[in-house]
This record gives sequence, structure tokens and C-alpha cells, in this order.
Amino acid sequence: MSWAAIEQRFDAYERLLRLDKPIGTLLLLWPTLWAVWLASRGTPSAALLAVFCVGTLIMRSAGCAVNDFFDRDFDRHVERTRDRPLAAGEIRPAEALVLAALLAAAAFALVLMLNRLALLLSFVALGIAITYPLTKRFFALPQLYLGVAFGFGIPMAYAAVQNRLPAECWVLLAANVCYALAYDTEYAMVDREDDAKIGMRTSALTLGRYDVAGVMLAYAAMLALLGWVGVMARLGWAYYAGLALAAGLMAYHYRLIRERSRAGCFRAFRHNNWVGAAVFAGIAAHYGLR
Repeated sequence: MSWAAIEQRFDAYERLLRLDKPIGTLLLLWPTLWAVWLASRGTPSAALLAVFCVGTLIMRSAGCAVNDFFDRDFDRHVERTRDRPLAAGEIRPAEALVLAALLAAAAFALVLMLNRLALLLSFVALGIAITYPLTKRFFALPQLYLGVAFGFGIPMAYAAVQNRLPAECWVLLAANVCYALAYDTEYAMVDREDDAKIGMRTSALTLGRYDVAGVMLAYAAMLALLGWVGVMARLGWAYYAGLALAAGLMAYHYRLIRERSRAGCFRAFRHNNWVGAAVFAGIAAHYGLR
């Protein structure tokens, strides 16, 4: 195999694992960091941070490989995804599964550094990550399932730090489900026409003409649940300033998606990174200013 062919293959692997598109990793990382900071009351260890940050990157990449394996026949018919490596035939399906297995094994090695409860929860997280792509075949709102998958770092963080799963943990996870429903509906609005043709189920199709309202209601529910978390954790003004900033960003997203243009909806989806960052900034500021 020539050097050019090797470079081409590694480029395909990079795109399969979305290493060239960090937005998914960030949307997975911010809620995990919310939980790490809240569970440790603002004093997480460097080792714990390393485990969760690296683990988030690894599991997001593994999830992308599994998702593309299941969706490879559908992706060929969607404008935005037809050039993905599996859909385009650049790599074989078996290669994607091998990569996913290797990454899952690497993530498991990291989890072994945590306690027994976190270890047990990691098996649940793996099962959810593997089955998420299948929900798009039959579940009207697969984005809700995605919210659990993308937020499972939350109970794992509480388990690792406190060795328990308090009510605060579950309210925070519910907030993340609302967050995922909002941003992934924006994402689904980009592919609405293609998804309708191939029979894929998405919240954008289920909500129909109420898609924009659905996104904004999901954002509102997220803020309400995060406010509840603030009360439970006795967080101060800095935290609520972070929520206010997040609310301002959500209002900006309304301006982007109200016309339902593909460009606007995709821009809003990508901009959700800053929503998660604003919430984290509020949490970190609260503990930093104490």
C-alpha cells in the first residue's frame, strides 16, 4: 500500500470518528463537566477530570462508528451524509465495528480507575450508545434517547465522586435530555426532507409545523430544570448569571431557526456549544467565587 493510500485510509478513519468535527464531543463534554463540578462541589481531582474528558472523546468517536455502521444504507440518500466513509464505500463495515470495539475497550480501561458503581453504570452507558441509532427506525422522538446517551456521563460522574446517585443527578440528566431535544431537533430540521423520503424518524418530522415551538419549549424546560438543580445544590448568583447567558443564546437560536433554512438550523445546532459552556461557566464561577 502506498503512502498516499495510507493517508487516505487514515483520513477516512478520522472522518468516521468525527475527529474533524468536535461539536459532538463538546455537546457530550459540557453536561459531563457540569456533573463533575457539581458532584465534587467545585473541587474535582485532575485524575478524575482526565478520565472523564478523555473518556468522553473516546466514547463519542465509538458512538459515531456504531451510528454510521447502522445508518450506512440510509446515509447514501441524505445530502449531508452521503459522503461519510461508510456510505461512500471508503471503508468496510467490519472496519467500523473493529474501531468501535477498540475505542470501547480503551474507555473501559479508563473506567477501571473509578469505583464499582461507576463501573456498573458504564455497561448501561455502552448499551444505550449502541442502541441509539436503532431508535431512529421506530421512535417518534429519538432525540430523547440521545439525551440520555449524551448525558450518561452525569450519573457516572456522581457515582465516581459521591458513590451514589442523588436526586440532583437525575434532575440534571433530565435537563440534558431537554438540551439534546432542542439542539438535535435543530439538527434534524436540516435533513427533514431527506429523512422523510427514507422513512427515518426524527423530532423535526414528528413535531411538524410546531418544530420551532418544540425547540424553544425544550430550552425553557432545560432552564427550569437547571434552576431546580441550583436550588437543590444551593448555588448562588453566578450560577444564575450563567443560566441567563444561556437563555440569551437560546433567544438568538430562535432568530436562526424561525425561517427553517438549512443554513440557519445548522448554525443554531453548532452554536449550542456555547449554551453548554455558559451553564458550565456559571457553575465554575459559583464555586470559584466562594
